[in-house]
Amino acid sequence: MSDSRQRVTLAITGASGAQYGLRLLQCLLAADVQVMLMISKAAQVVIATESDVDLPGRPAEQEAFLGQLYSAAPDQLRVFGREQWMAPVASGSGAPATMVVCPCSTGCLSAIATGASNNLIERAADVALKERRRLILVPREAPYSEIHLEHMLKLTRMGAVVIPASPGFYHRPQSVEDMVDFIVARILNQIGIEQTLLSRWGDALLGEAP
Repeated sequence: MSDSRQRVTLAITGASGAQYGLRLLQCLLAADVQVMLMISKAAQVVIATESDVDLPGRPAEQEAFLGQLYSAAPDQLRVFGREQWMAPVASGSGAPATMVVCPCSTGCLSAIATGASNNLIERAADVALKERRRLILVPREAPYSEIHLEHMLKLTRMGAVVIPASPGFYHRPQSVEDMVDFIVARILNQIGIEQTLLSRWGDALLGEAP
């Protein structure tokens, strides 16, 4: 993969909210970001349930399918399997500076908080924490138990950023897609990628004549 593009690791896990992860992937590729993608088995079930995306089962097939679906440039998208330990994301010497888990199941949240590293998603998140790199977690659950909240607090203290998938309404969303874009825009802002999905707070006021 070329080093000229910004690189981001994206993991989609089995929480409800598959559209958040898919839309984020689409926006990252449209922004010319190189994406190293992992999709858990549970996420594949959720994607089939919550979207019209007919995702293949094997990583290589997923890479080809999603690359075509979202018009990725050659070598812009790489998809890795759960035990592909030689993937760049498994080591601090090869992993991108930013990782996003979107959506992040509470099971994955727990595994990351305890350093389980039982699969490549968990290992990649562990690498992000140990290397003091940006780790963004997007949990989608209701209500949160004390266990979930303790894990979020623990990870926040480690330096991770927790963005619950809780859309705002001040932008007056007209569709489910608008609500999805609200969260995706917040993630892109954290990564430092320019986005036009959501106006920044106060922009309308700054544009008014005095």
